[in-house]
Amino acid sequence: RGLRASPRAWSAMPSWVIDRYGSNEVLRFTREMVFPIIHFPNEVIIRVHAASLNPIDLSMRRGYGATALNMKRDPLKLKTEETEFPLTLGRDVSGVVMECGLSVSYFKPGDEVWAAIPPWKQGTLSEFVVASGNEVSFKPKCLSHIEAAALPYVGLTAWSALNQVGGLNKSNCDGKRVLILGAAGGVGTFAVQLVKAWGAHVTAVCSHDASTLVKKLGADDVIDYKSGNLEEQLKTLPLFDFILDNVGGSTEKWALDLLKKWSGATYVTLVTPFLINMDKLGVADGMLQTGVTVGSKTLKHLLKGVHYRWAFFTPSGPSLDEIAELVDSGKIQPVIDEVFSFSEVPKAFLKLEGGHARGKTVINVISRQ
Repeated sequence: RGLRASPRAWSAMPSWVIDRYGSNEVLRFTREMVFPIIHFPNEVIIRVHAASLNPIDLSMRRGYGATALNMKRDPLKLKTEETEFPLTLGRDVSGVVMECGLSVSYFKPGDEVWAAIPPWKQGTLSEFVVASGNEVSFKPKCLSHIEAAALPYVGLTAWSALNQVGGLNKSNCDGKRVLILGAAGGVGTFAVQLVKAWGAHVTAVCSHDASTLVKKLGADDVIDYKSGNLEEQLKTLPLFDFILDNVGGSTEKWALDLLKKWSGATYVTLVTPFLINMDKLGVADGMLQTGVTVGSKTLKHLLKGVHYRWAFFTPSGPSLDEIAELVDSGKIQPVIDEVFSFSEVPKAFLKLEGGHARGKTVINVISRQ
């Protein structure tokens, strides 16, 4: 919509919100969502052209992590109203900078950017969103907004697990044997491409109907977890230097036995009880329980000669800059399962909830008219 002089024009915007936690019927479309404002000099307002959904959006819709996220939203309990609602979901954004805080020097209005907005902030299923300048990066030139919106959250999650926690990078990956469990989802498809670009030998685990896609992304070996006992299938292969686990559950009980012992081999899982512990036990006890769990597991596996780590999504503009370089050089491509219009957000949530997506569910926000 064009710039209009009336104050009403920029005081509210179209948005998908929830007013309580629950299943899909809690999603509500409104044209009266409060327009985002710049509170800090390092913030920018982005006009959202495209967004995408991630499993965390389903979890947050149900109330997962509410204790920890509310503490992060208001650590000093300064807000008078005790509620996070109305809450906008959606973490990924590709769009155009509309306004910049006084200390923002990297970006200017009109710049095409992408970002992943942290879960304690208002999300991207909205016409506009506010982000910190250090969470934002220039969108890859070779991608449309719809393509670009598929990458930031899964890319930064994989980057956190592989690089920041796992210590892998383009100079130390050559010839390393990497196993990726859950290779066909958003994080998995990104991780396969990233470690392949860094020169690793990649073994990917997914279902048979995703194997063609995962091979096309660069996996050297693809294992179908439905075609027999997965543990036994993987035990027939040479041992691994690194395992990325997007699946969790019982996998953790046997996956670490597939690592090379006493060689710096590392297992990193993205399935952790951190937020669940805080929801169940409260902030203090939840953090204590989490610390005890990760500490005891780390020590137990260290004594067996392997490293055990947890990883989480970390918002980072500089990391997105590096990812954008890889995208523009053709080493990483977005994997999109389906694109929905802005009016179809509830349908997109149902699609994601059905599971077995091959890549990402993207929302074309700008085409809602």
